[in-house]
Amino acid sequence: MNSKSIYKQFYQKLIFATSLFVITISFIFYGFTKATIYEEIKDDLVKDAQLIHKLSINSQIYNTKFSVLTNDDVTVDIVTVKGLSGITFTKFKKNKNNYLELLYPFDMSQKLFIKIVKNTNSSHKMLNKIFNNIFLLSLGGLIMVILYAFTVSKTLLKPILQITDKLSNMNENFLMQIEKKSLPIEFHPLADSINNLTNRIQTFIKYQKELFIGTAHELKTPLAVMKLKNEVTLMKRREPEKYEETLKVNISSINDMNTMISSILDMGRQEGAQFEQPVEIDIVEYMYSKCTDYQMLAESQNVILEQECNVEQFITVIQPTLLNQIIQNFIQNAMKFTPNGKKVIIKSTKNNGTLTLEVIDEGTGIDESLDLFAPFKRVGEKQGAGLGLFLAKSAADALGAKISLENRKDGVQGAVATLILQNNPACKI
Repeated sequence: MNSKSIYKQFYQKLIFATSLFVITISFIFYGFTKATIYEEIKDDLVKDAQLIHKLSINSQIYNTKFSVLTNDDVTVDIVTVKGLSGITFTKFKKNKNNYLELLYPFDMSQKLFIKIVKNTNSSHKMLNKIFNNIFLLSLGGLIMVILYAFTVSKTLLKPILQITDKLSNMNENFLMQIEKKSLPIEFHPLADSINNLTNRIQTFIKYQKELFIGTAHELKTPLAVMKLKNEVTLMKRREPEKYEETLKVNISSINDMNTMISSILDMGRQEGAQFEQPVEIDIVEYMYSKCTDYQMLAESQNVILEQECNVEQFITVIQPTLLNQIIQNFIQNAMKFTPNGKKVIIKSTKNNGTLTLEVIDEGTGIDESLDLFAPFKRVGEKQGAGLGLFLAKSAADALGAKISLENRKDGVQGAVATLILQNNPACKI
């Protein structure tokens, strides 16, 4: 399939459409002018015939021979025509001259008609001049249309070329925003979409770099601790308890590394989940199921898990694995930082076609000045790889959803993790 230039297609279609319009209008104008001129000639001939008929009757020459009246342009005569009952006009050409003939009833009892023949060369010449003038005007108009088409095509193509040029010069190390001031207003939504995409790419690249650097650092630290501890232990013979202590330190470090590696593997699974086939699920029913699943875990940690929901149903098409990753991270974090005997509330509300899911805890709260969605950002002294919220943010971006984490505003200490599922064409409410 051959690629076609949008510039070439546009000016070709513009030239064709405008040329067809100009030609059609020219022919219509010429036809109307020609019809108008001949109608006026016919009206004049009929008036002349009526006058001749009237004068003939008033002069009492009704039964006398009709005199032939002629001049350079008009010939008048009376003729006998059978089988004719009304006024008729006939155009004909003789000796390279153009004529219009009128037969007007004079005495129907004797089948007599007044015949007026008018030379229409002057009118024909005038029509030829009009046609030539229209042709020249149309030709000039077509030339202007062609120039106009090329100019307009370049003008309309300019913002597209501008956007294309900027995009072609971008790479993962050089991402720039598209300035909307120099673009027509019709291109602003496209520029906004591209700018939002570049922002997401920049954020993704930034987090990926942090992830690689952080992973190397997080794995290097326990390895260094293990190596140093082993070297110190092997420097001289020691009691069995010292070797046991060293082995325990090694096992603890290995467990930390296993946790880190599991989180990194989760990232790989998440990237695969982004290609998972979306399915239709009821989010309200899904959240009731999740609360039931986590109820036993909450009891084991001496945390009260409650659910508040004023939504009967919210059916949407979504990738369940990605949604589960977000909900699981929110609930597990809330339980981890909530003291014994305190509450974790899962709240669902619907507003303007969106569903808001909130996981509200009674923990120590967060430092809102930190970017907690960046990799390896930890809160408090709880153990973890620091990748949970990073994975949740990546999953939300893949779903086209929004997540946030902030302190409670109701006077109670704790944090609120929020997930907003946006309405979209694939979503049924």
